[in-house]
Amino acid sequence: MIVKKIALIIGMMVVCTALADGHAATVDDLLAGYQREGAGPFRAEQGERLLNQVGKESPDATGNRCADCHTTDPRQRGKHVKTGKEIEPLAPAVNSERLQDAAKVEKWFLRNCKGTLGRACTPQEKGDFLTFLLTLK
Repeated sequence: MIVKKIALIIGMMVVCTALADGHAATVDDLLAGYQREGAGPFRAEQGERLLNQVGKESPDATGNRCADCHTTDPRQRGKHVKTGKEIEPLAPAVNSERLQDAAKVEKWFLRNCKGTLGRACTPQEKGDFLTFLLTLK
C-alpha cells in the first residue's frame, strides 16, 4: 500500500515537472523569437504598465485597458467588458493552461492588442508582458 502511494506521488511529480518544462520551453521559445526580432531585454514593470495602459494610439482603439477585461491582478478571473464572458486568469502560476501553446499566445496578442491599442503589439511589448506574467506567484 505504501509503495503504491509512493509510486503515485513520484508519478505525479514527474507529470508536474514535465508540464512545467513544457510551459517554460514555450515561453522561452517565444521570448527568444521576440529577441530575434530585435526586442529585449525584457522588463516586467513595462509589461505591467502595458496591462494598465489605455488604448489611445489609433482611431481603431477602444479606449479600454487590458486590465478592464483581465483585471489589474492577472491571477484573478476577468470578465469581458462587452459580452460579460468570464476569462480565466492570465498568470500561469494560477492557470496552468496559460502560455502552453505559442500559436494561441500569438493569436490572443494580435486580437487583444489590436482591439485595445488599435495596433499589433511590438515584440518588445509582448516579451515585457510575458515576463511580467511570469513574475506573478
